[in-house]
Amino acid sequence: MEYLQQPVANTQGHILCCQCGIPISPNPANMCVACLRIQVDITEGIPKQVNVHFCKQCERYLQPPSTWMQCALESRELLTLCLKKLKSPLSKVRLIDAGFIWTEPHSKRLKVKLTIQKEVMSGTILQQVFVVDFVILSQMCDDCHRVEAKDYWKAVVQVRQKTTHKKTFYYLEQLILKHKLHQNTLRVKEIHDGLDFYYGTKQHAQKMVDFLQCTVPCKYKASQRLISHDVHSNSYNYKSTFSVEIVPVCKDNLVCLPPRVAQSLGNMSQICVCTRVTSAVHLIDPSSLQIAEIDGSTYWRYPFYSLFQPGQLEEFIVIDIETIENKKNVPGAGTKSTKHSLAEVWVQKTSEMNTNQQYYCRTHLGHLLNHGDLVLGFDLVNSNLNDENVNKMNPQRVPDVVLIKKSYDRARRQHRRNWKLKELDKDLNDAGTEDEKQYLEFLEDLEDDEIIRKNVNIYRDSSKVPVESDTDDDGAPRISLAEMLEDLHISVDATGGEGAEMID
Repeated sequence: MEYLQQPVANTQGHILCCQCGIPISPNPANMCVACLRIQVDITEGIPKQVNVHFCKQCERYLQPPSTWMQCALESRELLTLCLKKLKSPLSKVRLIDAGFIWTEPHSKRLKVKLTIQKEVMSGTILQQVFVVDFVILSQMCDDCHRVEAKDYWKAVVQVRQKTTHKKTFYYLEQLILKHKLHQNTLRVKEIHDGLDFYYGTKQHAQKMVDFLQCTVPCKYKASQRLISHDVHSNSYNYKSTFSVEIVPVCKDNLVCLPPRVAQSLGNMSQICVCTRVTSAVHLIDPSSLQIAEIDGSTYWRYPFYSLFQPGQLEEFIVIDIETIENKKNVPGAGTKSTKHSLAEVWVQKTSEMNTNQQYYCRTHLGHLLNHGDLVLGFDLVNSNLNDENVNKMNPQRVPDVVLIKKSYDRARRQHRRNWKLKELDKDLNDAGTEDEKQYLEFLEDLEDDEIIRKNVNIYRDSSKVPVESDTDDDGAPRISLAEMLEDLHISVDATGGEGAEMID
């Protein structure tokens, strides 16, 4: 008897497919993979074409029932949104893999490649790969509907300032643009004494009110009106109104402080000049260079008003000037400005050059003025001041003239100005020459004041190429190129047209 020296190798037996008869490894279905796929389709019940709604205005996709999502093409967020469309059919199978197949961006189609598994016929697991087409349909979202309607709103912010000049509103407009507070606004309407901002929700309006309180000294009142009421669901539909009032003081205004406020600010003079309006009213005493800030809460407790508006400025010529050096500080006095210089000035009106009438005053513009310069100021001695605080003052303490700023050639400054500002898209009233003049004065204030300029986005105007000359420099302040931003305009497709050269 012979014995096998080598171990016997175990080999797996084969059976014949019950459908086509080819040898296969045994499985519970006794069928080959090809015949099994013919008999069983595990993708049955899964739609091969699904609709996805897309808003062209805001470029968001609809996630049922009412949520709109911002998704980039072939992003993870967009893939999640597409799979949620197939959530119910995919619950019966096991999802192994999912990914996008590249399609033309303008084809309005999204192709998703899916790999699924499912147990069929007594424990046999079958895996299959297939493609689902998602058709992008255009549908305007509710927010864009409200924007297009222009008359639908749930909250309005009414910003008002009882002044004849709009310098504060021009500055506020630039702040809104810089911080992008206008994105949720349905409509901006210009009124003769302010602006109206319309919003689709009360939360967006409240956000604007909070921004205004942090930006300018103001106060506000809120009210709401009932529009409709559903007794079955106990739901109410209100329209909210926020009335915001800004302090009626602008840059270059001359004010008379109440005695109690002037005493609390370091015994400064009651006659002050407003240098700027930011989150507080910035004042300077032209007779002592003492500066102070008054916030909104202090102003509304002790209100004061402008004696003169910028439109009442008169032009003077400097006859003589003498700088005051090393003036002694009064005990208890407040902070003094280091950017200004105190001087005694004798001036004469340009309209009274044929007379010998001259005026004496102290000014904070000693660092700017020289003999023969033109300067703008207010004439108090020939004016009838109807103000309660001025009437109670000692007439000896009321100056004859208060100088506000140095005068430059406006046409020359406008000619060499190579920058511009952006504006809100608002419903304008008929803009007259007075509004254009006020806007030019605001642009000049930006050139004069570096502190205000830091809060404004200034763009270089490529359409203007000013020509520099030796006689063009009259000492007027300018904005340097380092402070300007490039205004980006995308007017053509970045990929170029058909047959265009590639950009290196």
